[in-house]
Amino acid sequence: MEAADDHVVDGGVLAAPSNFSMVEDGIYRSGFPKPENFGFLTTLSLRSIIYLCPEPYPEENLKFLEANNIKLFQFGIEGKTDPPTPMPKDTVLDALRVLVDVRNHPILIHCKAGKHRTGCLVGCLRKVQSWCLSSVLEEYQKNAGVKWRQRDLNFIEAFDTASLRQCLLSIMYRYHGYGFKRKRLVHEEENVQTLKPQAAKV
Repeated sequence: MEAADDHVVDGGVLAAPSNFSMVEDGIYRSGFPKPENFGFLTTLSLRSIIYLCPEPYPEENLKFLEANNIKLFQFGIEGKTDPPTPMPKDTVLDALRVLVDVRNHPILIHCKAGKHRTGCLVGCLRKVQSWCLSSVLEEYQKNAGVKWRQRDLNFIEAFDTASLRQCLLSIMYRYHGYGFKRKRLVHEEENVQTLKPQAAKV
């Protein structure tokens, strides 16, 4: 029997990264991709990856990105729990600027497990999308499982979406409803300035 994260393409089984799921049309999340996941990732036609860890990206992963013309945006957020490291608001805001720019889509967000740092970024995106807070926190907890963290919930709840106001002057987008609790980002090409994210590309 195939694992839940396995996908059959042309008679072969492709393994998705751990904790893989679709956030929106063109936005995906997962744990750290391994070489055995590269075949699956090619089916997503990714343009970009948001990597939320401070450690250098593995050489074999970099070669995969280069071979598939995928841009890497790295935002080094520590994931330590002892002592706990607070989520850096400014770094999350920078990552969110990259995420809402549909010129970077299709895009994959990942950290190590795809639960806490990734969950915080997705939670902040949901607030930009005007999801009700209870649904935002419920989605975070569902993806984090039994290892959900109260400090992450506190961060998401306190995150001020008004911080994106300057970004929205450069990236014009609107939401179109589709499906249940889902909204789609649509980029308007006219009169849009070029956004240069302050992200470190490895």
